[in-house]
Amino acid sequence: MGAMRSQIFLMPFYVYILQSQTSGRYYCGQTSDLERRLSQHNDSEYKSTKTTKRFPGPWELVWYEEHQTRSSAMKREKQIKKRGIARFLKENAQSVESRGTRD
Repeated sequence: MGAMRSQIFLMPFYVYILQSQTSGRYYCGQTSDLERRLSQHNDSEYKSTKTTKRFPGPWELVWYEEHQTRSSAMKREKQIKKRGIARFLKENAQSVESRGTRD
């Protein structure tokens, strides 16, 4: 009998920026499932997305970045929020178009 190899499944994490199509306001967050999270932000019945409920939507994904760990994604989210989301987008206009990957 051969030795079994353990396979490690690494789930990517994402830092993302949404923009309200009504007000133009930005929101930055992190998740392991972009599609589900965007749906939650736009679902009026979902209660755990307070910021995007206080300000009118619909909310559209305008930028995201993939990370290998939740810790890395959380650090990047904090960095973006500290800098200012609109400022970050303006300063990184080219990477917004290409949507890069980070570790």
